[in-house]
Amino acid sequence: MSSNTPENPYGESAAKFTRPQWAQTPPAPPSYAQGPYGPPMEDPGKTLGIVGLVLCFVVSLAGLIVSIIAKRKSAAAGFTNTPANVGVILGWIFTIIGFVVMVFYIIAVVLLLNNPDVVNRY
Repeated sequence: MSSNTPENPYGESAAKFTRPQWAQTPPAPPSYAQGPYGPPMEDPGKTLGIVGLVLCFVVSLAGLIVSIIAKRKSAAAGFTNTPANVGVILGWIFTIIGFVVMVFYIIAVVLLLNNPDVVNRY
C-alpha cells in the first residue's frame, strides 16, 4: 500500500515528516540595494579658502590670515585645500611687496621733507 511516485520515492512516511518549529530556518531578510553611505564629506575650509584667495588681491594681510585659517581647517579634516594654499603663497608675496613699497614710500617722503630744494623746483 505504499504509493511510490516520482515526487515521493520513499512512500507516505517520508511525505508526512515535517521539521520541528525550532529547527526551521528563518526566512531571509529582504535584500535592498546598498548604495553609498551618504553624500561624500565636504571640505570645511573650501569656501574660506576661496575667500582668502580673493582677499589676497584686495587686502593682502587679511587674505593671508584667512587663507591660513582655511588651510588649517582643511588639514584637520584631512583635505588638501588648493585655493587656501595659493592664498597663503600669494598673501605672503603681496604682504612682503606691500611692506617693501611702504618702506620706500616712507623713505621718499622723509627725504623730500628734509630737502626743501627738491620740493621748490616743482
